[in-house]
This record gives sequence, C-alpha cells and structure tokens, in this order.
Amino acid sequence: QVQLVESGGGLVETGGSLTLSCTASERTFIRYTMGWFRRAPGKDREFVATISGNGGRTYFADSVKGRFGISRNYDKTTYLEMHRLKPEDAAVYYCAARDTGQDDSYYLSRADYDYWGQGTQVTVSS
Repeated sequence: QVQLVESGGGLVETGGSLTLSCTASERTFIRYTMGWFRRAPGKDREFVATISGNGGRTYFADSVKGRFGISRNYDKTTYLEMHRLKPEDAAVYYCAARDTGQDDSYYLSRADYDYWGQGTQVTVSS
C-alpha cells in the first residue's frame, strides 16, 4: 500500500507561482508513474499532469501546458510547479500513483491510478 502526502498548497495572487509536493511512502518509488489531478468546486476531478517512473516522459493537460511543470526526485517526491496562475486553476490538487513496474508509461485517466493522496487546496485570488 502506497501512501501519498501532498503539501505546498495555499493562497496566491493571479499571475503568481506555487509549487506542490507529493511524497510517497514506497521505497521502490521508481516503479510508479505519478500524476496530478485537481477538482474545482462543482466539477469533476480532472487530469493536470503526469510523469513516468524514470522521469523520462511527461504530459500535461492543455489548460496548463506551458505554465506548469512536473518533476520527481529519488527521494520519493514528485513536484508540480505552477506558474502564471489563473483563478480557474483554483482547486484541490491530488497526486496519484500507479505501479507500472518501472516502465516508461504515463496515464491520463483517474481510473488508471491505484493510490491517491488526500489533496491540498490551491486558491487563486483575482
């Protein structure tokens, strides 16, 4: 069972930046493809970004492409760097993990992920 803990959420002004972190409990962290999703009030949870186990492949939702970055380190932490934030980016952000056996896959669907964190709130003031 993998436990994921997000941190770094908070209040930021429009146009500002914020970096979210997701720390995993799993020692064989490289086996896991990691994803970030978000849920705004009244909306479904939507895909934001994903990174493969070895960090070689990434993919972003069109709504954040060019503004957000995703990375991971060997200390079991995945980061979501958010820049030029907009009010529509305000949401609870969740990280997710899928055991892909250290292959180079990434996934865009919520249903593809096996483990989820509790979420961290991001508020963007206009």
